[in-house]
Amino acid sequence: MAGYPAVIENLFERLIKFPGIGRRSAERIVFYLLEASQEEINLLSQDILKLKSHIHFCRICNNLGESDICSICRDTTRQRDVLCIVETPKDVGVIERTGGFKGVYHVLLGAIAPLEGKAPSDLKINGLIKRIKDDNIKEVIIATDSDTEGETTALYLTKLIKPSGVKVSRIGFGIPVGSNIEYSDSLTLARALESRREI
Repeated sequence: MAGYPAVIENLFERLIKFPGIGRRSAERIVFYLLEASQEEINLLSQDILKLKSHIHFCRICNNLGESDICSICRDTTRQRDVLCIVETPKDVGVIERTGGFKGVYHVLLGAIAPLEGKAPSDLKINGLIKRIKDDNIKEVIIATDSDTEGETTALYLTKLIKPSGVKVSRIGFGIPVGSNIEYSDSLTLARALESRREI
């Protein structure tokens, strides 16, 4: 598109590669940056550079951290015998924001996706089985997505873990809080009925 200098056009192109960022969003970000102070730009640049050099996968759970052991694995107040399995470090963040889970995590770094060539051997499953045995885990909560890949992964993990005698549970899926049943699709409603609990 004519009218912008090459530096701005190049930045648009880089930003559009980000998930959820289109041309208009890229323009808004660039114009925000143009109006920001030099100090703010410097701090942003430093943080982006530190992202690759300072952030590592935890050697215990595969979550993100600034050292080889993440803050959750270092936290001595966590319930160490309850393990929540998630697909990505983003999922840990989402669950942590609820404030309702006090156990520990294991991040698979993906899900079984045959169409994408992702097999169980591509996930961090070996470390999971070792942790369940070595850390005397009493309950495993499988919190993978409810899509085909997440369900396939959950089924695979259940078959793998159940023989060890550990309690295996799956997070409930269903109708969001504050929504009406009449607007729910049939699959969501079916999941909500399956995930019901006694009150």
